[in-house]
Amino acid sequence: MRVNKGTRRADSADFRLPDAAHIGGAHLRVIDLDRALAFYRDLLGFALVEQDGSTAALAPTAADAPILWLSEHPDAIRKPQRSIGLYHVAILLPSRAALGKMIRRLIESQYPLQGASDHLVSEALYLADPDGNGLEIYRDRPRSEWRMNGDTEAMDMEGVLADADESAWMGIAPGTVIGHIHLHVSDLAQADQFYSGLLGFDVVQRSYPGALFMSAGGYHHHLGTNTWAGRTPPPANAVGLESFTVTIPDAAAWAQAIERTGANVTDDAAIARDIDGNQVILARE
Repeated sequence: MRVNKGTRRADSADFRLPDAAHIGGAHLRVIDLDRALAFYRDLLGFALVEQDGSTAALAPTAADAPILWLSEHPDAIRKPQRSIGLYHVAILLPSRAALGKMIRRLIESQYPLQGASDHLVSEALYLADPDGNGLEIYRDRPRSEWRMNGDTEAMDMEGVLADADESAWMGIAPGTVIGHIHLHVSDLAQADQFYSGLLGFDVVQRSYPGALFMSAGGYHHHLGTNTWAGRTPPPANAVGLESFTVTIPDAAAWAQAIERTGANVTDDAAIARDIDGNQVILARE
């Protein structure tokens, strides 16, 4: 049964997500599922835990719940660079050693990389999957070392590789999660209103040019938004982000988030949409 929760509300502005709220997963559209699995499973090392027709569910290990879904759309096209939608899905590894091991594997496989940065809260590698969906693979520094001033430096690639886990490759590191989602949006003020004013994320960084960063529990960011790609929507059949999940570990907060965002509730999901049409699944842990 489908229940429409009605219009979005902006009252009770003091509503904030619980500190333990986090990104629970991401769902991507791809053109060729076999090609995508060759990248995410065979190269990055995710475990394929379920496949239902043209959709595959991936997890860090076979014993884990899925955190990444891939759906095949053979008639899809690549998303234009100058269009709103997905900027990147950020895969958070549990340690610098795991990041070094992943970088070494990508280099040895001669997979094209797009950049590597030290954000003073994390060290991050940037690349795209075979369909052009943007990815960040990163590790967090200990919170005691975070400098959340928006500065970015070049990653100490030699240092990260020197810290690489030297054990044999057995797949992506256990404990890997989707750390954050970064979106190209049409309007920062409207993104602020939806994700902070309604959904309840805290804004943690407003000073970065053309961007806004938000989180729960003091994290450096669970959600990034920017206007760097302009305002044009991508074609309806473009690859990109199907949806992402915000996990809310509190029943009352989950219910309030549904009400405030006007999410549609079905038997198995609560789905909200931001002003640009991005689907946000509100899940309980």
